[in-house]
Amino acid sequence: MGILYIVSTPIGNLADITLRAIETLKSVDLVVCEDTRVTGKLLKHFEIEKPMIILNDFNEVRQVSLICSRLLAGESLALVSDAGTPLISDPGFKMVREAIEKGIKVESIPGPSAVIAALTVSGLPPDKFTYVSYLPKKDGKRKKFLEDLKTSRQIVKSTIIAFESPFRLLKTLANIKEVFGDIEIVICRELTKMHEEIFRGYISESQDHFSKAIPKGELTLLW
Repeated sequence: MGILYIVSTPIGNLADITLRAIETLKSVDLVVCEDTRVTGKLLKHFEIEKPMIILNDFNEVRQVSLICSRLLAGESLALVSDAGTPLISDPGFKMVREAIEKGIKVESIPGPSAVIAALTVSGLPPDKFTYVSYLPKKDGKRKKFLEDLKTSRQIVKSTIIAFESPFRLLKTLANIKEVFGDIEIVICRELTKMHEEIFRGYISESQDHFSKAIPKGELTLLW
């Protein structure tokens, strides 16, 4: 029986990959990825040649049985996402769950995570945090979700972390301000990349800052 490795990859700067991640990618029989173009560039950079198979939100259900059959046959596989730690707002949960149920060993190869990277540079309390992935796209559902978050934070008192698209940023900031008030917020953009930006200030200040131009790249919001 093979091993399923959950391999974290860089969130921007390729130099952030771990030695163990490289060793694992070199040793496995197959790399399971979201996009062969993205992962192909990573493997090429480190001079690794491996067959790849796509696992994404659209095909995960039907791919799980195929992947598990290969693991049961003795092959070892590495699961990677386009960037960061697999399963965290990325595909793979169903596959890991199925592998565990079938008695297949699942091993973590830890490394970069946009959530943890953003938290550590935010200046906000790191002892307790609530990660909520991407906020709902529709205004009504997003506001209701934020209201529920506010209620839970009154009990847990944790820093909230969310991912957001640059195209919804201003609407989301308006919703957060409406629900939580004009509180301090941290917005991380392009972490570890050449044009990394970390905004710290009140929501009203962030609205002024980001209204000048739509920011590029995925954003991590903390408040």
